[in-house]
Amino acid sequence: MSTQPMTTCPIEAADATELSNGSGAAALLAAGIGTFALAVLAIMGDRIAAFGKFAVFYKPTGPLSGVTTCAIAIWLVAWLILDLRWKRREVALGRASAAALTLLILGVLLTFPPIADLF
Repeated sequence: MSTQPMTTCPIEAADATELSNGSGAAALLAAGIGTFALAVLAIMGDRIAAFGKFAVFYKPTGPLSGVTTCAIAIWLVAWLILDLRWKRREVALGRASAAALTLLILGVLLTFPPIADLF
């Protein structure tokens, strides 16, 4: 039997202050932004003829192809920007989560026809 202590996980060996929640908060908030963007763009694609024509990237699907592509681009750009800004920072995770959840709920609600038809 060896008397040497067992090695620990590399994460435990690292200084705990090096870990931050900024990247996680950026991912959460970007998901909310992307969901809300999808709902807003879907309403715009239905209600604004010029945007609807612009958003046709693939004719068989109509404006939905451009709406989803633009929403994904907005989500990725938001995630990139937020991650670059918050990567090494400690962020108020509760506030970021609340904002993401609010945007997610609004985005889902805006995709239901009875609510979307109000605009």
